[in-house]
Amino acid sequence: MKITIRKEDFDAIYQRALQERPDEACGLIAGVDLPDGTREIRKVYLLTNTDHTNEHFTIDPREQLQAIKDMRANGLTPLGNWHSHPETPSRPSEEDKRLANDSRASYLILSLAEEGNPVLNAFHVETVDGEKVVRKEELIISSGQNTF
Repeated sequence: MKITIRKEDFDAIYQRALQERPDEACGLIAGVDLPDGTREIRKVYLLTNTDHTNEHFTIDPREQLQAIKDMRANGLTPLGNWHSHPETPSRPSEEDKRLANDSRASYLILSLAEEGNPVLNAFHVETVDGEKVVRKEELIISSGQNTF
């Protein structure tokens, strides 16, 4: 599966992750599923991590409800969530896999492990024969017609 995000939305996630350090930052992603199977992120929601820790996150339920209402009002589909890893690589932790219960969701993880070199990856997590299976999605960061 391929997923696209605009450079300005990537930048917003990165800035929020820097602001929230040393805690994980988090939020939701919304957009559309295109006929060719590509998921296009059209809106990123920067929400509060009520856990205030660098090891996991819980999205503020009131903010999550407001984001879902906004998605509906704007004709967007919930595509998944994003969160940062302040000190570890951009891959799902055991905790991330354990909590990934929506097989339709895309999970974006932004690593801040290397100062000045943010790494954003997208993942799909599903349960197969009782085991969580992680598959990396192709992530394209775009600005207009140009891809980076």
